[in-house]
Amino acid sequence: MLSVTQLEDAISEQDSVKATVNGVIVESCQSKGCWMDVKLADNSTMKVTFRDYGFFLPVEDLEGKTVVFTGTAKKEVISVEGQRHYAEDAGKSAAEISAITSPKEELRFVADGVKIK
Repeated sequence: MLSVTQLEDAISEQDSVKATVNGVIVESCQSKGCWMDVKLADNSTMKVTFRDYGFFLPVEDLEGKTVVFTGTAKKEVISVEGQRHYAEDAGKSAAEISAITSPKEELRFVADGVKIK
């Protein structure tokens, strides 16, 4: 099992990494439970989605909960539309959503399984 810091180190040298990771949830989808943001070492976040929408998280406030997840990490460029979609799912305000104006590269993770502790 890797910490998020170890995952970040591993992905810096490869296109993608298969791993089991331990982290802390910062935010999760309040609409369907279809994603979560996990805190990285620099206090930014990594978006974790679920392979083929095969499962979902409980739609409740999971902030601060420890989570273990298994799957594949890779860096991706996220479009403005994609970022705005996730912001809407998180219940962000119209002002916060409209402030998203440029694509950004992020570390993303597609999980095959998740365990909330």
